[in-house]
Amino acid sequence: MAAMTEPKLISGNANRPLAQAIARRMSMHRGMSVGLVDARVERFNDQEIFVEVYENVRGEDMYIIQPTSNPANDNLMELLIMTDALKRSSADRITAVIPYFGYARQDRRAKARTPISAKLVANLLTEAGVNRVLTLDLHATQIQGFFDIPVDNLYAAPVFALDILHNFKGAREDLMVISPDVGGVARARELAKRIGAPLAIVDKRREKAGEVAGMTVIGEVTGKKCIIVDDICDTAGTLCKAAETLIAASATEVHSYITHGVLSGPAVERVENSVMKSLVITDSIEPTEEVKSARNIRIVPTAPMFAQAILNTWSGTSVSSLFETDTLVPIYEGLYSTL
Repeated sequence: MAAMTEPKLISGNANRPLAQAIARRMSMHRGMSVGLVDARVERFNDQEIFVEVYENVRGEDMYIIQPTSNPANDNLMELLIMTDALKRSSADRITAVIPYFGYARQDRRAKARTPISAKLVANLLTEAGVNRVLTLDLHATQIQGFFDIPVDNLYAAPVFALDILHNFKGAREDLMVISPDVGGVARARELAKRIGAPLAIVDKRREKAGEVAGMTVIGEVTGKKCIIVDDICDTAGTLCKAAETLIAASATEVHSYITHGVLSGPAVERVENSVMKSLVITDSIEPTEEVKSARNIRIVPTAPMFAQAILNTWSGTSVSSLFETDTLVPIYEGLYSTL
């Protein structure tokens, strides 16, 4: 049974363009105007965060759109304080829509005397009053188990598959999907299955933490257009080195599809100067002007998928249906030609 109240969206400062795009898409799907709840999320002079919601939210189904990207701590605190404001204003249900879930790389204790920060963040969100989480490509899927509330983890692979099949028409038989490490094989295999391409692996060897001593290609990439797939690109050092390794192994082209373009430090410059023909990222993190102007970086929108996921959550229908190509094609109509 559909909910009686309409879903209401509210956004922090982390990625307002994405929040506005989601609202526009929901307006298209609903056939009625959907806007962002009028609120201010500001800082005092000492950088304390202050939130004030100007609209009545009593009994409403609220969706806070806020990735916890750089600056991660500020954006996380905004999310927590917005949740508290809505909870104390008697919102009926609060869903945190977190396109990029920060601290997800700290999901286990790899060494003694280190934290599991992803679990800490899960506890903070739950205690603040979040009733449900909607996110995209968690770094480790087991993070869903850190929560005692429902978590819907969307995947970029189905959208990437649409993009690849649209942009590589006539060259599909030459495509090969590459996992940049052994840990990413499951993600790469899923994309390879969707586009009907073979799979290879770039095996990294480290002599000490943070430094890649060497790379080896496992699989035959000669004459192939290689597509590296991963969830996060931070400084892009490993990604660019993997591209060089593939070209050295006689691949004809290297393209990369990365869900979350963190792209910190010298990342954009490295990508522009690399042998990669293109790096495709989503807008889960608001792209900087440097990213937007980069010659070989392209951005795939996630608003159509998030808008439909929010509507499905609100109406009590399946979110996992968004993993299917047949469901995504009409949602992304106009962006990709019929396959």
